[in-house]
Amino acid sequence: MTSPAFEDWQLALIEGLRVARLATLTPAGAPHLVPVCYALSEGRFFIPIDEKPKSTTRLTRLRNIDRDPRGSLLFDRYDDDWTRLAWVRVDGVGDVLARGDSQPAALAGLRQRYAQYKRMNLEERPLIRITPTALAAWRWQNG
Repeated sequence: MTSPAFEDWQLALIEGLRVARLATLTPAGAPHLVPVCYALSEGRFFIPIDEKPKSTTRLTRLRNIDRDPRGSLLFDRYDDDWTRLAWVRVDGVGDVLARGDSQPAALAGLRQRYAQYKRMNLEERPLIRITPTALAAWRWQNG
């Protein structure tokens, strides 16, 4: 499976944003959408299950990926100046790593992007890995 090639503007948008939306599929086939923090490492996206308060660490998104690995990440920029509108959707295959310490480069990337993660023990927590298989993108400006 060949990863899609990102254009420079697409990577700049992805790197410049702080939050993406992760879509997974429920058992009934409905979309389940949540905002996520992320890092791009070695052509894959990594999403931690961090230490923010949660009712459980066995989140719906994890169960959905375990059952059906198909998913999407949406990176979008809204601006009242509509000539700045842009989005990138990455479709991919997800898997849940039991521990983040299996991906030290991804954890370093997450900690570089989000200062809060420098104080969190991501090594012992689950980590979602999304391997891109397709992408779609749009922006107002072509230049």
